[in-house]
Amino acid sequence: MNLTLHVWRQANASDKGHFVTYPASGVSPDMSFLEMLDVVNEGLIEKGEPPIAFDHDCREGICGTCGMVINGSPHGPRKLTTTCQLHMRSFSDGDTITIEPWRAAAFPVIRDLVVDRRSFDRIIQAGGFVSVGTGTAPDGNAIPVPKDHAERSMDAASCIGCGACVAACPNASASLFVAAKISHLGLLPQGQAERASRALGMVAQMDAELFGSCTNHGECEVACPKGISLETIARMNRDYIAASLTKRPKGAGTRDAG
Repeated sequence: MNLTLHVWRQANASDKGHFVTYPASGVSPDMSFLEMLDVVNEGLIEKGEPPIAFDHDCREGICGTCGMVINGSPHGPRKLTTTCQLHMRSFSDGDTITIEPWRAAAFPVIRDLVVDRRSFDRIIQAGGFVSVGTGTAPDGNAIPVPKDHAERSMDAASCIGCGACVAACPNASASLFVAAKISHLGLLPQGQAERASRALGMVAQMDAELFGSCTNHGECEVACPKGISLETIARMNRDYIAASLTKRPKGAGTRDAG
């Protein structure tokens, strides 16, 4: 296939950035999207031009590192598919493909298609873990977990933190990501001790990172390559409201009489 690429080029975070058009010739339908970009970059390097910078790591749809908006859709046209697992057979000979980075104030562009997603790391640091001493790994049947809870927890835990939900949301909300990380722990017995503080801490950090608010557009669920459901956001909201009403702020206590 012979394709035309309109690629966002931006030298650094302070650069204004612009689209540049490149031809992609002799593209095999069996190439992945990232392999196609590799071939384009080889041509740019041969001509002495800077290659297109983009994030990637495992290239197996697991790590969440890859991510770009392809023809207006995060990760491209196929549902439940990451950019690295998108193959060129999803396109046709002669197509024009527009490629740009995630667009969100909380994801500033570092270079070209690479954005800074450390805001997600800081949200996880605010409570996306179990810090209580749990000892060695228990027998699988030692702690009874309802099957429904176990399945919903596993569904939420499939979130790879790619940021497609933020890129798809008109408000650039990270609610689906945060809800998935809150839910997969909050549904299990091991996550109950910190359930309230987890919800308060992670939502507060999400707001501090300047992500937008959720207004139930549902674009995040459509764009998520792992199919995380909007139900996780409802669960996060329930946990947050309950914690806001019952969780005592740090340092609060009863005042001694006299």
